Amino acid sequence: MVDVEFKGSAYRIRKCGFDLLSIGGGDLMDDDDESWDLMGRDLRLKSMFLYCDFNQMISSAPQDQKKRLTELANKFFCSIEELDHAVKIRSIPLSQDRYSEAAVILQEVMALMP
Repeated sequence: MVDVEFKGSAYRIRKCGFDLLSIGGGDLMDDDDESWDLMGRDLRLKSMFLYCDFNQMISSAPQDQKKRLTELANKFFCSIEELDHAVKIRSIPLSQDRYSEAAVILQEVMALMP
């Protein structure tokens, strides 16, 4: 059962990761209030799912992978918080910078997953 939970969490992390990576630069260039609000809500919703799945995946991961997964998860969520702040203050340059940082970390996470 643990293997199924691990695979399910890994699948959802990958799915949310691709969704987050797809919002990238194009959506960050829209400067209307509705786009910023939508992006902020989407970011917070996906990060909540990612948090739950990271927690599940780390809990059921082999002992030798737990430390690396925990470090990457902490690094990723720190960058997501910074991206969320940039979206809240509606700074396009800061949002693009924080998005790029989060995307690199997320790609590291996805490369580490089975």
